[in-house]
Amino acid sequence: MPPPNGRLGPGYLTDEEKKNKPKVTKDLIKRIFSYLKPYRLQLVFVLAAILCSAVLTLLPSVLTGKIIDDGLIAQNLRALILYILLSFGVTLLANLIGILESYLNTWIAQHITFDMRNSMYAHLQKMSMRFFTSNNQGDIITRMTSDISGVQQIITNTLTSIISNAVTLTVALVLMFSENWKLALVGIAVVPLFVIPTRSAGKRRWSITKDSQACSDEINGILNETLSVSGQLLVKQFGMEQREYDHYESVNRKMIGLNIKESMAGRWFRMALGTFTNIGPMLIYLVGGIIMMRFDKSITVGQISVLVALLGKMYMPVNQLLNIQVDWIRSMAMFTRIFDYYDMVPEIENAPDALRPSTADGEVEFRGVRFYYEPEREILHDISFTLSKGKCIAIVGPSGSGKSTLINLIPRFYDVIDGCVLFDGTDVRKLDLGYLRENIGIVSQETYLFNGTIRDNLLYAKPDATEDELIEACKRANIYDFIEKQETGLDTVVGNRGLKLSGGEKQRISIARILLKDPALMIFDEATSALDSISEQKIQDAIEPLIATRTSILIAHRLSTILAADEILVIKDGEIAERGTHQELVGAGGVYTQLYETQFSKATEHITPEFSYSEGEN
Repeated sequence: MPPPNGRLGPGYLTDEEKKNKPKVTKDLIKRIFSYLKPYRLQLVFVLAAILCSAVLTLLPSVLTGKIIDDGLIAQNLRALILYILLSFGVTLLANLIGILESYLNTWIAQHITFDMRNSMYAHLQKMSMRFFTSNNQGDIITRMTSDISGVQQIITNTLTSIISNAVTLTVALVLMFSENWKLALVGIAVVPLFVIPTRSAGKRRWSITKDSQACSDEINGILNETLSVSGQLLVKQFGMEQREYDHYESVNRKMIGLNIKESMAGRWFRMALGTFTNIGPMLIYLVGGIIMMRFDKSITVGQISVLVALLGKMYMPVNQLLNIQVDWIRSMAMFTRIFDYYDMVPEIENAPDALRPSTADGEVEFRGVRFYYEPEREILHDISFTLSKGKCIAIVGPSGSGKSTLINLIPRFYDVIDGCVLFDGTDVRKLDLGYLRENIGIVSQETYLFNGTIRDNLLYAKPDATEDELIEACKRANIYDFIEKQETGLDTVVGNRGLKLSGGEKQRISIARILLKDPALMIFDEATSALDSISEQKIQDAIEPLIATRTSILIAHRLSTILAADEILVIKDGEIAERGTHQELVGAGGVYTQLYETQFSKATEHITPEFSYSEGEN
């Protein structure tokens, strides 16, 4: 399997990492360390613990010389016991301090990631709908999860690794040279040999892991496509179960082969590493023995043993410090990705002096509104109309004419490019966003329900709603009969995105949710589109009493919905092409007539009696 964090081998960067290598500046470093500032006291304790732990970890190696010389060779039992107990005590203390350091380190890292996640989530909540439609959802989730989680690894591993390894290496070198500078030089000469197998194995494993990652991505793609609800439906429709299995089995077999190769590459690496690890002690024993036997009788067996033990303690810090550049670059890149999101300025923000009136009537006015997502393709052009309190406007037009875009400008999901949208006579850009959206309720074609109970989804609109209020809203939305038949009633689980319910049931629950919100303006965006005639009629029965008493906007393809409006606006190519009542527009021979003949007339058989009309009216 690919190594953790997508790494391709010790000491190596991916092609993408090399290409996007971040520019490390003083401001970037300062910004990163600003997250440590609230925890500087804990950080001081961590640094002190690292220093103490590194020194204490090396002391048993020094005491080994005393155990050999003053205890075993001198045949002094008291000294032998004393140094053994002292070595044991130092080791125990070093481990206890190591646990404390690990706890403090993890505590700091967790709290920093806690702060960053909260800050990022709050920041993303302020972003406009343009941000979410323009950016890949997976990338947004990755920044919130993997990237910020990586910060914890940076603090607990990269940062402390640099400090801990540097301290360990420094202390080991000092102790080695204080014991015997000649043998210390011999030991240092061996260190480069230790690095050779690491580099060689890294290249081999890098090559294998690149193929392994590509294979893993292919497997994940197969699983995502074929084991999703929609994917499984397609597989079963065409009877492709065996074909998909054969495909998966083939890729899975390839992955197994790569895993074996990678594992064996690691075996050869460890074998080479073990060989070079033993060369160092052998050389020190050899050179030390020659010096002790032929030239300097003052060198003791204990000193040689100390140097061998300290040399062993140096191997890991040296290797990790040689590869720290890769971890450092990856760390900087991760912070840069996170800061890129932090630095995105929200497109839709409250004005400094945002207004929050005490009441709302829901009146809407568009004055010369222009809007586009991209300058080269204007969506709305010079849109002007007025919706008075208690009235209902229906907006119709061909697909892609800008109907949904138009209504998205009212709650400021997007801001106009030119002109203005007024809510109760005030430019929506001057109103408090919370106030504006509290007073607008939208029922869209694609109803979104959270994976919880019906009650949970209803309470999302009004968390303090009583049982009676929930039931009343459901009755008015024409969904309570269905809820009563369920074994757990309002506590029925709706499933992911409400998949356990039909389209009509989800739509009526969304209407009940809006009723609990009790907004001044209600907007129904294709609320009955793509539903069967029975579901459509139930939703129509729920909508009609609402639009009769509330300020409302209807976007619809069904004639049964449009007939309830006081006025119909016909949008074509981003402009209001026609406006009037159904009777005025249907025989005018314009866009509405074409829509009626191709779409609306199909719905006449489902129209309720009070909205029926005679052929003479055509």
